[in-house]
Amino acid sequence: MAGNQQRPGGGGRPKKKGPSQGTGGHGRKRLEGKGPTPKAEDRVYHAAHRRKQAADRLVAKQQQQQRRAPERRDRVEGVVTGRNSVLEALRAELPATTLFVASGLDSDERVAECLELAGAGGVPIRQVGRPDLDRIAGGVHQGIALEVPPYEYADPGDLLDESLRAGRTPLFIALDSVTDPHNLGAAMRSGAAFGADGVIVPARRSAGVNPTVWKVSAGAAARLPVARATNLVRTLQDFKRAGCFVVGLDAGGDTTLPEFHLAEEPLVLVLGSEGAGLGRLVRETCDLVVSIPIAARMESLNASVAMGITLYDVARRRERAAGGQAG
Repeated sequence: MAGNQQRPGGGGRPKKKGPSQGTGGHGRKRLEGKGPTPKAEDRVYHAAHRRKQAADRLVAKQQQQQRRAPERRDRVEGVVTGRNSVLEALRAELPATTLFVASGLDSDERVAECLELAGAGGVPIRQVGRPDLDRIAGGVHQGIALEVPPYEYADPGDLLDESLRAGRTPLFIALDSVTDPHNLGAAMRSGAAFGADGVIVPARRSAGVNPTVWKVSAGAAARLPVARATNLVRTLQDFKRAGCFVVGLDAGGDTTLPEFHLAEEPLVLVLGSEGAGLGRLVRETCDLVVSIPIAARMESLNASVAMGITLYDVARRRERAAGGQAG
């Protein structure tokens, strides 16, 4: 039929539709593609993007709070509290980073001197609200607190050498596993009052110099050095070889304080722990163990009280001996 006849040379294939020549590069961009797929957090419609934005806002808020209110901090471990303790620390030129003073504080001579010493020493002074100071100090602070670096302990041997070079008759306090910082602070206070050369504590299982010790010592921590002994028994033996007598304090001592006859000699007075008293090896190292006579109705004395009484007795006897020699 005429309507179904193919053209000669057509090969039986239908004619191709569309242009039979190039486009001149007009469709090049459609062929290039869209590049690498963005990260999930960079795609605004993705949940990861919303999480990243929330995290960024939280970090920015925290940084803003730190810039606006640096005084709002948790308790600082290296902080000295109380007017006497802060004043003694500043007088001793203890390195300090910040002096905190409560807003509306009723000033007295101690506070005025603290402010003067801090200003002269270049210590930043920051006025804070009572709640903030309560949080920083972690306890009673009398409206003033001083942030200080961690306490630097001395070497026991260096303290002994210093005492001998100064021509003093050595008098040291050693604490055997005393873990209550109140007892350490009270012992330091008594030691400073009665002429001790220093305090020796074990490096382990013992209270260290912390804010509580600073507070209880009423500033003695700024004047009386504390040394840490890696091995207390070995340190006591070293002191004995250097000519010191090691005297333990214990309710079950083999001699009483009135009978004690070594007060004028170089001494290391050793105080035992609150419950167990002197350890076995420490007791065996002592040249003598002294007890303090008390009323029968009392079982024992507080450890730091016993040390204070003994230090007073030693200081009194030494003073009498020095007066007799001068006469």
